[in-house]
Amino acid sequence: MKYYSLNKKATKVSFKDAVIKGIAPDRGLYFPERIDPLPASFFDHIEELSNQEIAFNALYQFVSADISNAELRAILADMLDFNFPVVEVESNVASLELFHGPTMAFKDVGARFMANCLGLFSKNNDAEVTVLVATSGDTGGAVANGFLGVEGVKVVILYPSGKVSDIQERQLTTLGQNISALKVDGTFDDCQKMVKTAFLDKELLNAMQLTSANSINVARWLPQLLYFLFAYKQVKSKNKDIIFSVPSGNFGNICAGIVAQKLGMPVKHFIAATNKNNTVPEFMKTGVYNPKPSSATISNAMDVGDPSNFIRIRHLFQNDFDILSKNLSSYAFSDEETKLAMKYMFEEKHYIADPHGAVGYLGLKKYQKNHSDSYGIFLETAHPVKFLSIVEDTVSTKLAIPAQIEKVMHKKKRFLKISTYNEMKAFLLNN
Repeated sequence: MKYYSLNKKATKVSFKDAVIKGIAPDRGLYFPERIDPLPASFFDHIEELSNQEIAFNALYQFVSADISNAELRAILADMLDFNFPVVEVESNVASLELFHGPTMAFKDVGARFMANCLGLFSKNNDAEVTVLVATSGDTGGAVANGFLGVEGVKVVILYPSGKVSDIQERQLTTLGQNISALKVDGTFDDCQKMVKTAFLDKELLNAMQLTSANSINVARWLPQLLYFLFAYKQVKSKNKDIIFSVPSGNFGNICAGIVAQKLGMPVKHFIAATNKNNTVPEFMKTGVYNPKPSSATISNAMDVGDPSNFIRIRHLFQNDFDILSKNLSSYAFSDEETKLAMKYMFEEKHYIADPHGAVGYLGLKKYQKNHSDSYGIFLETAHPVKFLSIVEDTVSTKLAIPAQIEKVMHKKKRFLKISTYNEMKAFLLNN
């Protein structure tokens, strides 16, 4: 399996090289040269398979040229040591809880997979790899945890000042060792722009091997398709049209879900639910893609004005707007609507959702108004405690602090404040 740039101005590379490079020399995102559907028997009997077996079958074609079967099984055993339960919230509505991992966010799987891959590829290699990553919330903590102590790899995380929760900040600034944090005076889009600029900076690229751990990296992005397969395994017996509503910021998660559909997973429709950063909902109305500066919301991990992975989604549907529209709907919701949904789920359904999950719920309910016979699953992408003050203020109850969070609550935050690209570049060159 080779990977090519969606800008189509760079040579094809192996999975290993795509992971190490992060982004193609022509600044395009890497994409697998084909997606071969799994046999129908895989889905007919999926409930008989363990999560590790499901994952092995799903990822094999994408990585087998560079990772042996034994190595892949070892990686999967390490990264899939927690549960992904589908929890029924109301009739024909369920939550896929993706927050039972070490940093209590859905990005734990992708971050651990990529860390294992880079660790494997760095063996017997004298050249150190620097992972440069921008985060709007949970990516930073998941990447920091996944890469902590990995030999031959340094991690530098950029995050927007005042726009991540206190717990999210603690998860990415308190670990030390090979993890460094840069607090940027700006938005997530500013952080992401710095990262993308670094990959075009010849002075930097001559001085070090840079890669990214955002969902632009295939090793961070592709493993997210597993969530959808795990969910299908649990709800297959419902014998209804299955739809997924995905709270979406950079659109990596929902894009991976569509890859699962291309592998043959029976799913009727996808909903990309966003906050007021509504670039994609507007595109789905008008057919015109008009990126804009991001705006701060209570669902901060989705505060993205120009989602990187949407180009992959359009590519999956041959850049045909009509085909895309038949498979994807997208709706935007305000903070006020989000809080009302959180309050409703808590008071009426006895379910505590974080702001991102609530946006996913809203998107699902809007779609089901005209598709009431479907079985809908919204993704609960982070534990509510990661947005402690917002959730407690909204639902008027105290949340217990899980052990994964408690261990960082009293550690000292360590970060460097920066405002410009040149400050980031200087840090990288001097460290």
